[in-house]
Amino acid sequence: MTRTPSNDAAPSQDQPISERGSNRSHRPSSRAFRDFIASGWGPRPDALPKASPAAPWAAQRRQALGALFPSERLVLPAGPLKVRNNDCDYRFRPHSAFAHLAGTGQDFEPDAVLVLEPLTVPGQELGQGPTHEAVLYFRPRASRSSEEFYANARYGELWVGVRPSIEEVEAATTIRCAHIDSLPDALAKDAGPGAVQLRVIAQADEAVTALVTSTRQAAGLATGQEAEELDDRLAEAASELRLRKDAWEIDQLQAAVDATRAGFDDLIRSIPRATEHHRGERVLEGAFAAVARQEGNGLGYDTIAAAGDHANTLHWIANDGPVRPGQLVLVDAGVEVDSLYTADVTRTIPVDGRFTEVQRRVYQAVLDAADAAFARANEPGCRFTDVHAAAMEVIAARLEEWGLLPEGVSAADSLEPEGQYHRRWMVHGTSHHLGLDVHDCAQARREMAMDALLEPGMVFTIEPGLYFRADDLLVPAELRGIGVRIEDDVVVREDGSVESLTAQIPRTVEEVEAWVGGLIS
Repeated sequence: MTRTPSNDAAPSQDQPISERGSNRSHRPSSRAFRDFIASGWGPRPDALPKASPAAPWAAQRRQALGALFPSERLVLPAGPLKVRNNDCDYRFRPHSAFAHLAGTGQDFEPDAVLVLEPLTVPGQELGQGPTHEAVLYFRPRASRSSEEFYANARYGELWVGVRPSIEEVEAATTIRCAHIDSLPDALAKDAGPGAVQLRVIAQADEAVTALVTSTRQAAGLATGQEAEELDDRLAEAASELRLRKDAWEIDQLQAAVDATRAGFDDLIRSIPRATEHHRGERVLEGAFAAVARQEGNGLGYDTIAAAGDHANTLHWIANDGPVRPGQLVLVDAGVEVDSLYTADVTRTIPVDGRFTEVQRRVYQAVLDAADAAFARANEPGCRFTDVHAAAMEVIAARLEEWGLLPEGVSAADSLEPEGQYHRRWMVHGTSHHLGLDVHDCAQARREMAMDALLEPGMVFTIEPGLYFRADDLLVPAELRGIGVRIEDDVVVREDGSVESLTAQIPRTVEEVEAWVGGLIS
């Protein structure tokens, strides 16, 4: 791998340790070299990109957020690059609030900041139009005569490719753009008590948050705990804005599900190879990951490819175990498409293509719980928590039927708050919101999300499971080491009905057996 460029000059013995990473390689610094490397390049394309299909939807979201904070300046950073090791960075992914409101996807744009500039002053009566103007601050590409062009490993064109111009980003996003160097002055303009207040998504970029803090201090605005509360309210509002997806977002989520189905297909095709490898779980993981990168931006989260007893570790991502005939493999995986929306799907797959009688019994119980939850979601007046309750009724009933609840405890007893014995074998919840983040809207208030009525545009998972660890002495030996989860992604349509986005991914016993048999026979 190429190294970060540095000057030819030899470092002194008292060179700060923070600068020593540049000692591994050298760049020319002569005037002749600078003139030569700046010459002989062809012209840039004249045509500007068309506006992104996301642009009008993002404009509506900005208007909705701005209406909650009239006369205030809202600062939404994309976030910085994060160091993986030494001078190598992780692949960049912008903060979800930024991506949602800017309408950008993939890796746009390290250090960018979206600012919603107030169009009114405090106390001014609001009109019917937008309350804010959006301005997108970022580092546009440098000229070919600049040192950045050839020497900057984070931003230089010869290192990271052609960066967009101000005009190109304005055309794609329909947002007014400015150079990131002008951000400090923009944040300070008219800031002060009785004038413009500032709020920032504080967790997105430490440097931008520090800039907002110093601007507040200089302008005599709130700092400390009071400022933190202001910023928390912005993060909360940005998160709650994502609770109800618009039509464009739902299309993106369906595309993510469709790509995820293709990933599962390739993963199943790799099962024979996985059974021959000492770390067969990673063979499965790798097959899915290849599709995720080919068809989308990548993985929405680390894939769980858990064979046998590993399925009973809920967040098993080591994926370093073998895959053996006769086992079940629990695969929890999702493709994140270029717009950064992700699917979240779990299927439990028999390695041999056929469930044993005991595996089938556990699988069917989980499937029945999922179906009950889906049916409850389609009932008028359903709340988010009701979906979980419907699944738990089935899980508790099956465990009572199998004699696994404590002596004298019925399913009804276990479902009482002071009981909950059945939760030993399913400690997680049944549903979470889904979108730009796999666990979306995490900063939303509970009454707006987990305890809320289901509303059109909500997208969430239904994912009951049963987990019988190999060392669980309270279950029969035949159940030990079996873990099953079935997870589907669903959307509430405008008429209130709940529809599965994952309906085309096999889920019944017969469908799964035919699916596996058709791909590995």
